[in-house]
Amino acid sequence: MDKIKKLLAEQRALKAQFNSRRHFLKDCTLGLGGLALGGFLNSCSNSIPKIPAYTTDRSLNPMAAMPAPYLPKVKSVIYLHMVGAPSQLELFDYKPELAKLHNKPCPASLLDSKKFAFIQGVPNMLGPQATFKQEGETGNWVSNHLPHFKKVIDEVAFLKAVHTDQFNHGPAQMLMHTGSPRNGRPSMGSWVTYGLGSENNNLPGFVVLTSGGTPDAGKSVWGSGFLPSVYQGVQCRSKGDPVLYLKDPKGVSRNLKKKILESINEINLKEYQNFGDPEVLTRINQYEMAYRMQVSVPKVMDIDKEPDAIKEMYGVQPGKEAFANNCLLARKMVEQGVRFVQLYDWGWDSHGASPGGALDSGFLRKCKETDRPIAALILDLKQRGLLDETLIVWGGEFGRTPMWENRLGIQNSPGRDHQGDAFTMWMAGGGIKKGAVHGKTDEIGYSGIEGRVSVYDIQATILHLLGFNHEQFTYDFQGRPFRLTDVEGHVINEILA
Repeated sequence: MDKIKKLLAEQRALKAQFNSRRHFLKDCTLGLGGLALGGFLNSCSNSIPKIPAYTTDRSLNPMAAMPAPYLPKVKSVIYLHMVGAPSQLELFDYKPELAKLHNKPCPASLLDSKKFAFIQGVPNMLGPQATFKQEGETGNWVSNHLPHFKKVIDEVAFLKAVHTDQFNHGPAQMLMHTGSPRNGRPSMGSWVTYGLGSENNNLPGFVVLTSGGTPDAGKSVWGSGFLPSVYQGVQCRSKGDPVLYLKDPKGVSRNLKKKILESINEINLKEYQNFGDPEVLTRINQYEMAYRMQVSVPKVMDIDKEPDAIKEMYGVQPGKEAFANNCLLARKMVEQGVRFVQLYDWGWDSHGASPGGALDSGFLRKCKETDRPIAALILDLKQRGLLDETLIVWGGEFGRTPMWENRLGIQNSPGRDHQGDAFTMWMAGGGIKKGAVHGKTDEIGYSGIEGRVSVYDIQATILHLLGFNHEQFTYDFQGRPFRLTDVEGHVINEILA
């Protein structure tokens, strides 16, 4: 009998506790749902609790800013991905020996046991389709295709022997940005915002800007994978409305939008109360963020009000989806505390079989479109005192062969096939050793012979500069811890200041 009384008493206590929690969630001014909703919007009406506009409690606000585990060198990242993989042999990797081999048959040793996307038969070698000169105090090499970049060459650190095991665009892009060539893993920007949150409550922590088209891998390269979906990238546009459906339909006023939002969140809060699903908090956060973005985004994304000298500096193209516009927007974003800004510029697939992309046509156009804005971005950040707290990363998804593409055995306009053995990337900004060069390729730029670094090493270095140990930065999924760098990666200390 005593045991039965004891059990009944425990049940009554549990019920009282449950009701108390239920009351806390549903009715109290400082209930969990109220904290989440109030924290996201700072109240829309009397029915929504009025509490401080921003809470640092991650269980209430998944985008709350968090301190890095270790002392960070930078607060933000601007990643410039040249979609299609620009040829290192026409930009930064000067190879005079390759020029001597121009149009001579490719040695069989360069083709044996190698996989190529398009090369068939035995192609001829293809000499550099550019002239090179040493620039700046460091005397680093740069081609004549980048006349503006030479002005900032002393600010960057080159990685001349990056390698990847992927030679098709989609998987290589996925590997570069998610650590896996297959779908399902979170992108780098998602990892960063998961770890650090956002310093601006009115803008996304992870913003994506595209020019020329969407990457071959699709929008998965800025997806959140198995992380909560609140950490996925938010795509903005430099032409038209910055975000699709940002404006309310005709007849929908701001006050009506508030009431709609209140009703939606009431349903979501009840669902969170019943099931405790963290994705419901994500949903609330996204609705609230969308509401706030209607006011904040148009102001931040308005480049027309920038001084004429700044617009001229970047080469802004009003009313167009342009890389130059996106570079200026990236500066404005990090200036407002956006954590990770990802720019994708499509059109660098320099195949000789397609005149639009060959090294003597489309490639030159892409160089012209990006050279000036990139130099302007570095100079603009520097003059505003932002370069020391921002990391800029530039690169493609793999490199290019030192021989003609030779698709179907035909030597068309000058173009190079895909190859992952060696390509060039560079970094600039906080924590980077200015003017450094790490890595070296052989005399024809085919393979790395010194200082080879992998995609995982790039990722580990980016995380390190943000204050993370990439081996300890994990997320449990399907019974085991995952990390961006999988089971590999080393910080590239040679380029760190």
